[in-house]
Amino acid sequence: MSYKIAKHILSGPDVEYIVTNGKDSGLFAEGLPDTIVIHYTAGASLESSVDTLRDPEVQASAHIVVGRDGRIKQLIPFNKIAWHAGVSEWEGRTYLNRYAIGIEIDNAGRLNKVGDQYQAWWGGFIPADEVFQGVHRNESEPSFWQAYTEKQISIVLSLCRLLKSTYNIDLILGHEEIAPGRKTDPGPAFPLDKLRQLLLESRGDADIGTEAPEPKTTPTVVTGIVSANSLNFRVAPSLSAPLKSEPLPQFTQLEIISEENGWYKVKVCEIGWVKKDYVSITS
Repeated sequence: MSYKIAKHILSGPDVEYIVTNGKDSGLFAEGLPDTIVIHYTAGASLESSVDTLRDPEVQASAHIVVGRDGRIKQLIPFNKIAWHAGVSEWEGRTYLNRYAIGIEIDNAGRLNKVGDQYQAWWGGFIPADEVFQGVHRNESEPSFWQAYTEKQISIVLSLCRLLKSTYNIDLILGHEEIAPGRKTDPGPAFPLDKLRQLLLESRGDADIGTEAPEPKTTPTVVTGIVSANSLNFRVAPSLSAPLKSEPLPQFTQLEIISEENGWYKVKVCEIGWVKKDYVSITS
């Protein structure tokens, strides 16, 4: 995607810069920013989240908000400190606002299953085909989350790549990592580890969903991600075997236990079988 940054303002397809007065804390110190923090908005729409972040009564702001349809709103120039991280810490640094660009992604976050429907915290319902089930990195039990759109994931990858080359970014973190116990965004539905691997650990020109480079040594744990839009999760390595759970959404992270006749035995929240043709190895 053809995005550019000039004078700390983003331009490109479906990008709009909205002046947001009084919602920053001045300029970053010399040599900064060097970090990106990724969030979900926990809002009902791109517009409602932008309105909230621009509200003078709300003590929060962010540099970028990415809509589910690919529209992008920039609220703060990239050379200014926004209020997105709050009380936070990472490797001895505190209050990460002083170091980080904040990217907000339009997403409801954690959902509550009510009967056969999935309800967001504000009361609205999310369609079943937009629901992801997974285990949060700071938790041990699976829960329901709104899935990110493929367009959002692709755009965030492109933005992080551009920001990395423009500002020498060397850290990409989730809000959940710098404020554990207080924040859960971007949550397990976002392929944060894969994004970091592509941008910080391996080829910068790869896309999420493609195979990672062959590791130099054999890892003790082999992992992969679902590369198809969804993948049936079965109790045995056979197309006739019953489903163990709902199909796994694209970008679900898997621990691969063994291989048998074109199938992988994998662990997600529980152990089951998937067709290996639809899994990309990541480590």
